[in-house]
Amino acid sequence: MNSLGMLLGGFANALTPANLLMALIGVLIGSLAGMIPGIGPTPAIAILMPFTTALGPVQGIIMLAGIYYGAVYGGSTTAILLGIPAELQAVPVTLDGYPLAKQGKGGPALGIAAISSFVAGVLGVLGLIFFAPLLAAQALKFGPPEYFALMILTLTVIVNLSGASVAKGLVMGLAGYLVSMVGVGPSSGHARFTFGLAPLSAGVEMVSVIIGLFAISEVIIGMGSRTPVTAAEKIGSVYPSRADLKHTAPTMVRSGLIGFFLGLLPGASPAVSAFLSYDVEKRLSKNPGQFGKGELRGVAAPEAAGNATASSGFIPLFTLGIPSSPPLAILLAGLMIYGLQPGPNLFQQSGSFVWAVIASMFIGNVMLVVLHLPLVGIWVKLTQIPLRVLKPIVLILCVVGVYTVRNSMFDVLVAIIFGVIGYFLRKYHWPLVPFILCFMLGPLTELSFVQSMSISNGSLSIFFTSPIALVILILAAVLFAVSVFLMRRSRKRALSLEADRPDLPISIHTN
Repeated sequence: MNSLGMLLGGFANALTPANLLMALIGVLIGSLAGMIPGIGPTPAIAILMPFTTALGPVQGIIMLAGIYYGAVYGGSTTAILLGIPAELQAVPVTLDGYPLAKQGKGGPALGIAAISSFVAGVLGVLGLIFFAPLLAAQALKFGPPEYFALMILTLTVIVNLSGASVAKGLVMGLAGYLVSMVGVGPSSGHARFTFGLAPLSAGVEMVSVIIGLFAISEVIIGMGSRTPVTAAEKIGSVYPSRADLKHTAPTMVRSGLIGFFLGLLPGASPAVSAFLSYDVEKRLSKNPGQFGKGELRGVAAPEAAGNATASSGFIPLFTLGIPSSPPLAILLAGLMIYGLQPGPNLFQQSGSFVWAVIASMFIGNVMLVVLHLPLVGIWVKLTQIPLRVLKPIVLILCVVGVYTVRNSMFDVLVAIIFGVIGYFLRKYHWPLVPFILCFMLGPLTELSFVQSMSISNGSLSIFFTSPIALVILILAAVLFAVSVFLMRRSRKRALSLEADRPDLPISIHTN
C-alpha cells in the first residue's frame, strides 16, 4: 500500500506541466536519435546531459530517461520504412518490417511496433513498481563489504559491453579506473596524478569525459558521411486491423515478459532480448518459413522485448547502481552529477524523485503511441538530413554543454582530447563503456574496499564471512559466465544474419 501511495504521489509530480514537457521533449529527441544511424541514445544523452544540470534532478532525469526509451522505440521507424537499423536492437525488426513495407504494409507494421512497445513498456513499469522497492528493502542491509561486492557485481557488466573482445573491455576498464584516481583520493584526502596542473586537483570532470568519448568522437567519425535512404513508397494506414492485433497479441505479452526478466540481469541489453525473443517466436511458429519475408510477429517480438528490457533495466540501476546498457551507464553518471547515489538508499532518501521518474515512464510510453504514429512522414524526412549538416550543430552543442558545467575552458580542452582519443578507440574497435563504467565506479569501489579493510584490520576474509557479500560475489561469477554466453549468442546471431542477408547493414555502433 505504501508503494501505491508513493506511486500516486509520483504521478502527481510527473503530471505537472514542467515535468510533462520534459517527458515530451525527451521522447521526441529520443525518437529522432534512435532513427539516425550514428546517433542513438548514448550520444544523445551525453550531449544533452550538461544542459539538464540547469534543471532539477526530477526534470533532468525524466528527460534523459525519455531519450533512452524513446530511442529504443524510434529505431523501428527507419528499420521498417527504410531497411536501416540505426541501433543493434532494431536489426531483428528490419528482417520482417522492411519486407512488409515493400509489400505496402509499412503502416500496420509501424502500428504493431508502437503497440508492442507500449504493452511492453507498461509491463516493464509495472514490474519496476513492484520489484524495485522489494529489492531496495533487502539491499538496505548493506555495509562496506557488501557495497564492495556489489561494485564487483556491477563490473561484470563489462563483459557484455566489451564488443568483440573481452580483453579489450578489461583493459579499458582498468584505464577508466586509473583516470578516476586523478585528483583528491576519496580515502586519503591527498591529491594524486595531477602532474602539477591545478585544475586536475578537482579531478577529471565526468561530463567532459562522457561528451568527448561519445559525442565529439561521433562527430569526428561521421563528419563527411551521409544518411542513405530509400523510403518505402506506400506506407498505408498505421492502424492495424483486429486480425493483426489478435495475431500478434500473444507475441507482445510473451516477448515483453522475456525482455523484462532479461532486463533484470546485469549485462543484458535490449539488443540481446530483441534477438532472443525473435528466435523464440520463430521456433514457436507453425510457419517459421514466413519469418524474414514479412511476418508481423517478427516485428512485435523484438520491439516488445527491447522496450521491456529498457524499462526493467531501471530496476538494477535504481536499487543496486548497476547499468545494463551503455545509455543506462550514462544515466548513472547523470544521477551522480545530481548528487543522487543509486543503490539501496535511493528509495529511502529520494523516494519522491524515484516514483516521479517511474510515473513519467508510463506517461512517456503513452506519448510515444499518441504522438509518434501521426508524425511518421515528418520523421522520415528528418532522417534524410545529411550527417555532414547535422554533426557540426552537435559539435557546437557539445562545446557549450561542457563549458556550462563549471564555466571552465579547461573542461572543454579535456572533452576535445577525449574526443580525439575516442575517435581512435572507435576506429580500432576498443569499447568505450567499460572505461566510463570504471571511471564512475572507481572511487566508490576504492572507498568501500578501504573501509572494509579498516573494519577487518586488513583481512580479506571479511568478504567471505559476510553472507550477503559472499552471495553477491558468487552471483557475480555466475553472471560473468551468463554474460559471456549471451554475448557470444548475440554475436553469432548477428553474424549469421549478415551472412544470410548481405544487403542488411549490421555494422552499427554499439558503444
